[in-house]
Amino acid sequence: MLDQLQQWDRETFIYLNGLGIEEYDAFWSVVTKFGTWTPLFLLIIFLIFWRNNLKRAGWNLLFLVLMVLSVAFAIDATKEYIGRLRPNNDTEINQLIRILHTPTDFSFFSGHAASSFSIATMAVLLLRDRYKWIYFIFLWPLLFSFSRIYLGVHYPLDILVGALVGVGFAFLFNGLRQRIKVPYST
Repeated sequence: MLDQLQQWDRETFIYLNGLGIEEYDAFWSVVTKFGTWTPLFLLIIFLIFWRNNLKRAGWNLLFLVLMVLSVAFAIDATKEYIGRLRPNNDTEINQLIRILHTPTDFSFFSGHAASSFSIATMAVLLLRDRYKWIYFIFLWPLLFSFSRIYLGVHYPLDILVGALVGVGFAFLFNGLRQRIKVPYST
């Protein structure tokens, strides 16, 4: 069963990666960088503070930061423990795919997917009552995650598991945030 799943993962990766068009390489190379999304991060922070008292907003931001740090730890620990080669480093397929970036660390699970889905989900959970359009923020992790397949550095299951881990962390930290009352929030 596991072998069959890994075979499907490789075949799906090779197909999706093969859809790449050279004219879009620069676009996807920019999309995949965290720095590109700095204005979005600043917007999230602004929206957390907008129309909230300072203590409540600071409390919400604290949980967001703690979540991001926890996700980063989980990513590093899992990648080292699982040790799955990235497609660009896998000699069985790296001659069959388009490779635009060549990281040398491990692949499972995608840190880009986990971190972006955790931040987007937490932003939605924090802001959905005030901003109905906040759900559009999920376009970011979708683009951000797909860029990893396009660049040749992550398999689809790396992305899927990373997204699920990120969403899970967001719900976990939001639940903790709700259970622990904001001190002096009124």
